[in-house]
Amino acid sequence: MPAIRVLLVDDDRLILATLARALAASGYAVDVADSGEAALECAASERYDLAIVDMRLPGMSGCEAARRLREEHGIATLSLSAYSDRELVQQAVAEGALGYLVKPVDAAQLIPAIEAAAARARDIATLTEARLQLEQALAGGRATSMAVGIMMERRKLSEQAAFEALRASARKNQRKLEDQSREMVDMLERLNEH
Repeated sequence: MPAIRVLLVDDDRLILATLARALAASGYAVDVADSGEAALECAASERYDLAIVDMRLPGMSGCEAARRLREEHGIATLSLSAYSDRELVQQAVAEGALGYLVKPVDAAQLIPAIEAAAARARDIATLTEARLQLEQALAGGRATSMAVGIMMERRKLSEQAAFEALRASARKNQRKLEDQSREMVDMLERLNEH
């Protein structure tokens, strides 16, 4: 598995250098940014698995930077701060942070948090992709929705499993999903007529 690519965002250059060195020594691919704006520039040119963002940055706040990294670039975030007040933690969680670390933090604390956050980010990406595919199929037409329902009923499958089976059948037959669905619905309607 390729190294997890991490973007460290903090205005304290000593923290950036210390954590970047420790993470690189542990096998992570690490880039650093000293502001939210610099982090967005990095994200525009590189793909990151995770960003660790200090909550209090000059200029753009860490919360704003984390939100934009997630929304604009699909990058999961961990929040980092010298402060642990409830309001700041809730703000980080509301912006989608997968974790919250309180400074001072060292590699022994950071690495498990990175591994857990990266795993959750992969899970979220998988679920998001499955949800998007399901939404597309359901929006793709009445026939697809009906075919998924038929497969759920006949084969006792979940909605996702029925959709995947229908899609696999369409691929196997080198047909569009909508065409495969329409044929299934038409066949069932003909059977029900007799």
